[in-house]
Amino acid sequence: MEWLFIFDLFGTFIFAISGAFKAIKYELDLLGVITLATITGVGGGILRDLILGNTPPSVFSHEIYIILSIVAGLIVFFAASKIVWRWNWILIADALGLGVFTAIGCLIAHQSGMNMIGTIFMGSLTACGGGAIRDLLVNEIPMVIHSDFYATASILGGIFFFVLFAFNIEQDWILLSTTIFVFVLRLIAIRYKIELPKSKPMRHSPSRLMNIQKAINRRKKD
Repeated sequence: MEWLFIFDLFGTFIFAISGAFKAIKYELDLLGVITLATITGVGGGILRDLILGNTPPSVFSHEIYIILSIVAGLIVFFAASKIVWRWNWILIADALGLGVFTAIGCLIAHQSGMNMIGTIFMGSLTACGGGAIRDLLVNEIPMVIHSDFYATASILGGIFFFVLFAFNIEQDWILLSTTIFVFVLRLIAIRYKIELPKSKPMRHSPSRLMNIQKAINRRKKD
């Protein structure tokens, strides 16, 4: 399982970098950059542990996660203009982090006795929760619910995880397979710009449309 711990640290670092770039976008100060980097890097894991009752959350027992997030924030703050030219590599690394966090979240939830829905939800929360908090802090609709094939890849990874467990496959292979599955899905989505269908906006609010329809019906009766 040592490889999983290393990948977990790697995912935390990459997620923290993406959070720091969100802070750069809004021209936040140094503390703001470090805050968004840390929230993105460890926020999902904290939410998962709190819901599962694993307190204090594991990131506060293993300070390396927060230290890595702070380091990522500092690197972006002082070298954002150089890192941005390698953004494609960051996206690839982020896809790997998504897979790792999904697999870890699913495993911890499954070991806590959660059912299939709970396991899938915890996997996605671990992978996407930090990014959602990051977006809310800068007053944005969380990216995972309005654009990109991101949370969807994590959800499908959770389903894949549960299917493998049903076949009694060795745990290490399940974690590795789930990580690779989500990673590949995310890369395919990036390569071919895959997104879920979007809802079409309505010209008026539902109540306004209902009143218009009532008025039309009254005219027909008259």
